[in-house]
Amino acid sequence: MHYTVEPGLYALGNPSPKSPVLVTANYKMSFDRLRAALPQKDAWILVLDTKGINVWCAAGKGTFGTTELIQRAAKSSLNRIVSHRELILPQLSAPGIAAHEAKKLSGFKVVYGPIKAEDLAEFLNNGMRATPEMRVKTFTVLERMVLIPVELVGAIKAAIAVVFALAFLSGVLGPASFPRNALRYGHVALSALAIAVMAGAVLAPLLLPWLPGRAFSIKGLPLGILGALVLLSFHWSDFDALGGALHMIAWLLLVPSAATYLSMNFTGASTYTSLSGVKREMRFALPFQIGMGILGLAFWFSSLLVG
Repeated sequence: MHYTVEPGLYALGNPSPKSPVLVTANYKMSFDRLRAALPQKDAWILVLDTKGINVWCAAGKGTFGTTELIQRAAKSSLNRIVSHRELILPQLSAPGIAAHEAKKLSGFKVVYGPIKAEDLAEFLNNGMRATPEMRVKTFTVLERMVLIPVELVGAIKAAIAVVFALAFLSGVLGPASFPRNALRYGHVALSALAIAVMAGAVLAPLLLPWLPGRAFSIKGLPLGILGALVLLSFHWSDFDALGGALHMIAWLLLVPSAATYLSMNFTGASTYTSLSGVKREMRFALPFQIGMGILGLAFWFSSLLVG
């Protein structure tokens, strides 16, 4: 979250008052990718303060917004530096920008460039005209795979912490000795959370177009249920020894809950979600996931007392 660039106006190459003004976020990768896409080009780069968030996410959150655009242009004295009155914004910034208001208050017309920075050179050479291909953002299997390692890092760290916590609690509260309880209950917990992570953070993005529903939490639910059934098939004898039906029901609730939560993390990476859609999904999904999680933990604790 500290991978940022100081907001303000930057010169790319040797720009003149007639050079184009490109607007981007102060997420350093966005800034660097923009510069790298325009070798030997002269331009001005106006960097907005998006709190270190990339263009697309910042537009959805409101930090890449009309007010920040107007204020940043004024603070940079842009109207005295360039002779024209046009700002080229990334197309994916459109959800956060009211172009008519920006022009009314700043005097600068908003022109939306291509989705990808790599198409900017061609866009500028063609008189700021975008081809139909420049306006389309794909979300192929390979593009979805790129997101998986980032999600896995966070999910695995959390899963390991939960496994150790559950193993410790089972060791203290379980019916047998501490080592025996921790090993038996911890072994099942490790398998369960590994399956949940696989379902929500790996299979959900890979199988995204073929999973039912539009909301990501709903798409992750059948994978979570399938994962819970796989867990039962592998640990049926263990469940019989660890509180029986109570322990089984606990993980039948916890695995889908975790899987749907992890699959919901991809709402901000999808090409067909909106800010209002994400908020609407979270309003119904989070209470459902939290409720399933609390109920599952209640069954899990109960299984310790009768195991």
